[in-house]
Amino acid sequence: MSILEVKDVGKRFGGLQALSDVNLSVAENSVHAIIGPNGAGKSTLLNCFVGKLIPDTGSVMFDGQSVLGRKPFEINQMGISRVFQTPEIFGDLTVLENMLIPCFAKRDGAFELNAIGSVQSDKEIGDRAMQMLEEMNMADKRDMHAAAMSRGDKRRLEIGMCLSQEPRLLLLDEPTAGMARADTNNTIDLLKQIKDERDITIAIIEHDMHVVFSLAERITVLAQGTPLVEDTPDNIKGHPKVREAYLGETA
Repeated sequence: MSILEVKDVGKRFGGLQALSDVNLSVAENSVHAIIGPNGAGKSTLLNCFVGKLIPDTGSVMFDGQSVLGRKPFEINQMGISRVFQTPEIFGDLTVLENMLIPCFAKRDGAFELNAIGSVQSDKEIGDRAMQMLEEMNMADKRDMHAAAMSRGDKRRLEIGMCLSQEPRLLLLDEPTAGMARADTNNTIDLLKQIKDERDITIAIIEHDMHVVFSLAERITVLAQGTPLVEDTPDNIKGHPKVREAYLGETA
């Protein structure tokens, strides 16, 4: 059963056709990777999923409901969370304070900065935030300013912040970009753990093929804004059209 259905999506920027007749189906509780060379339209497509862009043509359905025309926060409340290429955290706040923000937003539907100061009187929210930090193996960093952490830990925190909202679909836009190999492998292990322990679907855009083949169950390859092929990782590895489009090889 598919949780995300994309049909005939097209998007043009002036004279550039960024997406053309994109059809994509993401099965529930799967890990689906979207790959392709630079300029293939991957991030543009992802932005259509979360309301940052509205396609010129086609439809994007999440769990049977259209996301088109909805504001990003409304799409988030439907059950879609996104991890950006650059970790979106609050560097001036502590790790715990960062985790409190989505916990308050999940409960109240909005967040006010002065809510952090009242956390001592709100045991439920404080406990929820600490539980998420423990699940992310970050409880010992609770009082550290987020800006002082490594890129891998910033990514781990951002993923935890997304998970605190209990999404059904987690979108990851190049989650290991700029990481050292050790942090990349730790992120792979974290995402495997999340998939094993939660009722969640993951869609990932990634250039690092080590990450893609370590996680994905299905892979869609985009080329010049159009899906070239969708298949299992084993079949994708040796597909001649993929090798030509993505690796720049010819027959």
